[in-house]
Amino acid sequence: MPRKPNKPCSYTGCPELCEGRYCDKHQREMDIEYDRSNRPYKKLYKTGKWQKLRRQVLANHPLCKVCKINGRIIKATVVDHINPHKGDEKLFYDIENLQSLCKSCHDSKTAKEDGRWKLRVYTY
Repeated sequence: MPRKPNKPCSYTGCPELCEGRYCDKHQREMDIEYDRSNRPYKKLYKTGKWQKLRRQVLANHPLCKVCKINGRIIKATVVDHINPHKGDEKLFYDIENLQSLCKSCHDSKTAKEDGRWKLRVYTY
């Protein structure tokens, strides 16, 4: 099956051709910048308290909540915060704010919340 032709990297001044929006070098830079500005609380996910809570939620609810609602039986692999915690530790560890999701459903939900799927309006 034919593939789409590569296009120039979206990073200003970069002539590299790539399959996605950015070349490998600039995609890494954009990911690092995104994490630095949007996820300063990332260290909470490495705590023992979170790991224990995560295992507990997945043990109690082993199926993806969204898939289950849609009639699919898919194993949950991610514990999601229903309401984004934005670094609030009380909300971060609140078991009532957690749900089990498969990676696909979690990625879709997170992208919508982060605004990565918003239409962009370009003015020149």
